[in-house]
Amino acid sequence: MEPLKIGSKTAKIPIIQGGMGVGISLGNLAGSVAAQGAVGIISTAQIGFREPDFDKNPREANLRAIEKEMKKARAISPDGIIGYNIMTALKEHEAHARAAVAAGADLIISGAGLPTDLPAYVQGSSTCIAPIVSSDKSAKVILKYWDRKYKRTADLVVIEGPKAGGHLGFSREELDYYTDELYEEEIQKILHTVKEYAAKYSCKIPVVVAGGIYNHEKFMRALELGADGVQVGTRFVTTEECDAHINYKMAYINARREDITIAKSPVGMPGRTILNPFMKRVILGERIPHTPCHGCLARCNPAEIPYCITDGLVKAANGDVDHALLFCGAEAYRAEKIETVKDVLDSLIG
Repeated sequence: MEPLKIGSKTAKIPIIQGGMGVGISLGNLAGSVAAQGAVGIISTAQIGFREPDFDKNPREANLRAIEKEMKKARAISPDGIIGYNIMTALKEHEAHARAAVAAGADLIISGAGLPTDLPAYVQGSSTCIAPIVSSDKSAKVILKYWDRKYKRTADLVVIEGPKAGGHLGFSREELDYYTDELYEEEIQKILHTVKEYAAKYSCKIPVVVAGGIYNHEKFMRALELGADGVQVGTRFVTTEECDAHINYKMAYINARREDITIAKSPVGMPGRTILNPFMKRVILGERIPHTPCHGCLARCNPAEIPYCITDGLVKAANGDVDHALLFCGAEAYRAEKIETVKDVLDSLIG
């Protein structure tokens, strides 16, 4: 097992803790992961939901919280690798990226769309950038765009497969189509594409695989395929250090395999969730009243959505799990107990 080198920094454990919003992966979890020698990631999605002015000034509340959570993480891990996950679909994607750079982010990982202009937001800084891709086609598009427009390439690439949690970069048909074996073929294609750009820029572009990485066997399989590491989200939810409410953690522990389902988010993307009373209402077609818009997603019409994703995720973070949107990975039902971050990392690397 080789360490994971990202830019000028090295993680002795080649595991990235996945970004999970709203309020699931904040400074405490990210700092705790980084302190163990892996890579800690803070999600900026509605990160300021606990700020007193969030309802009136969500933009300012989020930007303020981006800095606060990094300070919290750095207090736990002064020298570890700590970054942010910033969804491209966010209305304030650019502002969040620039705030992350100002806060001292080592890395920005960006998915939920292709982060075409991310290089511009980190220009002149030491912050590394990584797109999340789910297909060879999307890898080719983003790497070609950065090459042509910005004369640079990615510092890291995250391949997020169909077993990931939350919003997924696949159609419902693709989710039904991909077996583990078929998606491994797609991973090989993406690795080949990344190597082409690494050769062009005479550098090493590390690649990590995400989605369904729950145990040592899955971790090792990713390395056997040629990846440099893995990204893991679900395993870290049920840790003592996770920023989520205990009720949220227990929802994972109590979930059965048949409780993990795919639902359509308010913006039309498929997402993996735990089937709870809230999600049953959504599946039955009920329109759920929501609070005034908090301006999270760029492509969202509050007058047309069946429910508000911010409301659902804030309730999850606050522990109101029966009325919440409970995003999770495909293997969430395997959770049996509350562990520590060290326990999780030890079990993954064997």
